[in-house]
Amino acid sequence: MPSALPEGEPAPADGTLPSSALAGVGSRPFGIYVHVPFCATRCGYCDFNTYTPGELGSSASPESWLEGLRRELDLAASVLGSPVPASTVFVGGGTPSLLGASGLADVLDAVCSSFGLAPGAEVTTESNPESTSASFFDGIRSAGYTRVSLGMQSAARHVLAVLDRKHTPGRPVDAAREARAAGFEHVNLDLIYGTPGERPADLAASLDAVLEAGVDHVSAYALIVEDGTGLARRIRRGDLPMPDDDVLASSYEMVDSTLSGAGFDWYEVSNWATSVEARCQHNVLYWKGADWWGFGPGAHSHVGGVRFWNVKHPARYSSLLAEGKSPAAGRELLTDEDRRVERVLLELRLAEGLPMDVLDSAGREEAKQAIADGLLEPFDDRCVLTDRGRLLADAVVRRLLP
Repeated sequence: MPSALPEGEPAPADGTLPSSALAGVGSRPFGIYVHVPFCATRCGYCDFNTYTPGELGSSASPESWLEGLRRELDLAASVLGSPVPASTVFVGGGTPSLLGASGLADVLDAVCSSFGLAPGAEVTTESNPESTSASFFDGIRSAGYTRVSLGMQSAARHVLAVLDRKHTPGRPVDAAREARAAGFEHVNLDLIYGTPGERPADLAASLDAVLEAGVDHVSAYALIVEDGTGLARRIRRGDLPMPDDDVLASSYEMVDSTLSGAGFDWYEVSNWATSVEARCQHNVLYWKGADWWGFGPGAHSHVGGVRFWNVKHPARYSSLLAEGKSPAAGRELLTDEDRRVERVLLELRLAEGLPMDVLDSAGREEAKQAIADGLLEPFDDRCVLTDRGRLLADAVVRRLLP
């Protein structure tokens, strides 16, 4: 989740939302995100809202967090007027697998108690390969989880060391196999490319390992150096070079060509799946601007054109809920123009592209030029990124929002 809070207005202490936001709730897909803020160690590149045991001390615990989560779930159901069955549930972090199978079962039980699940709901948890086992996957599959996302990052030991990842290179492949053996049809592996010191052969070996694991979904992200992280400090000191844009572009091309050749189709710039069913429906819900409620410290939500976000520290989060107050720190009411801009930012990244009529007149002229430049292609009154356009997706978005 974002590490800095956006500007906005204070959120009501009772968590109420404007009537305009509540209109139509339940008629749109509704997703639930649960943020688990706990990690065993801090990775040098990560700026997510996470805490190690030494950083929290005795001020918060998984038990106090879970009690706060139950209270926030009940509060949200009350704010919405009636429980809205969740189309998707995504438990992220942090390291959700640190809760163990029983802890993750408790999380899903709490969601089901307050909201319930829509028929065929997708229920995902992120997991660190080192905190999983065959029995762990058996346990969460029995609890009702339908999808697992495993953080692999790389199969090269020296690349993992730069990223401060603690798992052994082969463990993600073993974990993916264990998940599949437990009955999970949908398993994702995350890759990060462009780490200083990563060679083309290292990335090729990582992709070979992904294909060996037999997963049906891959997410691959360019390394981003976030301010305030350990990685940023190492680069600033000159210990490591900054990721090179040309290397990032060639790495992306290798990822795409390898996965495409193995039967994966891109459906979002950084995501590939072997079928429509294998796509992460929770993330599609984000990209399509549907409703979701983010639960937990620092989690962000969007309901009917209102964006709001929670306080970041787990102790403050739990204490507010214990007092019967909403943990929301602030909110922003999106204008029609805000929502249009967000559609351009998000939907253009999808393989199905962006409807041309979402663009204003200046944007449509820019789209025509981008088509002439080979960055977009027209398709049924939509503009779709070309292969070259995907490499320059952020720049294309800026052109379409003059």
